[in-house]
Amino acid sequence: MRGEVLIGIGSLLSFAALLLLIFSHVGQINTSSVPRGIYMARVNVSGYGAALSIAFLNPIDDLYTSNASAPLQAEAGLRQFYKMGLYSHCGFVNETAGICSNTSAGYQYRPYDHIIGDMTPNYQFYSDAIIVQTTFRNSKYLGSSSRAAYYLILLGTICAALAFFSGLAKHNFTFLLSATFAGISSLFVLVGAAIWTVIIKKSDSINEIIIGTETNPSPLGITVSTGPGLYLCPMWYPVAHTADKLAQKHDVCGSFIKNEIN
Repeated sequence: MRGEVLIGIGSLLSFAALLLLIFSHVGQINTSSVPRGIYMARVNVSGYGAALSIAFLNPIDDLYTSNASAPLQAEAGLRQFYKMGLYSHCGFVNETAGICSNTSAGYQYRPYDHIIGDMTPNYQFYSDAIIVQTTFRNSKYLGSSSRAAYYLILLGTICAALAFFSGLAKHNFTFLLSATFAGISSLFVLVGAAIWTVIIKKSDSINEIIIGTETNPSPLGITVSTGPGLYLCPMWYPVAHTADKLAQKHDVCGSFIKNEIN
């Protein structure tokens, strides 16, 4: 009886993990209430216009659009914030009104490309000159890393499903198979979540950029934050702190090397 109880608990946990992973996959596939609330990362650009106004000492016009249906990546104007999912990203003019990009498997996290594509050419030029030497702009690194993380999380989701269904059959072999799939799923999701944690941490270095003059400095007005989609990945909590420390260590080592070279 005790063994059956433990197996039942294991099946319940496998189902819970599978359910959480499924929710993480539906984030940002459209702007309806559930998907729009689930995202891996959020980029808030609502303060960017005010920061440019302070830096240039001139009003900033036509940087943003208030049209929630304006297409993304068409130089139609910045949205107030962007949410990044596993299959697409969405731009929002407020908390509920927005539009999403086309969905695709292995969608890449390229926050700089996402926002720069919505700006008119003159603001693209200014942004290229202002946003430099930051991982936020390293689209190749962020894109390839997020793509790898996606496939790891996808494989982890598939293994979680196999662990749940194989555990339903009352047979020693299927129980062993279920435990094996559960272990593999945990490993894949663990690594995928760690990669996402690191790239979000490294891209949020843009939060610290200051522009303007020495007498009138201003934050850049672009901030990156982690979304609930990452929290839904089982095993995220034990790796988040470690991944965050690794990202900080990488930044410290990189700064030390640059200083030594200089």
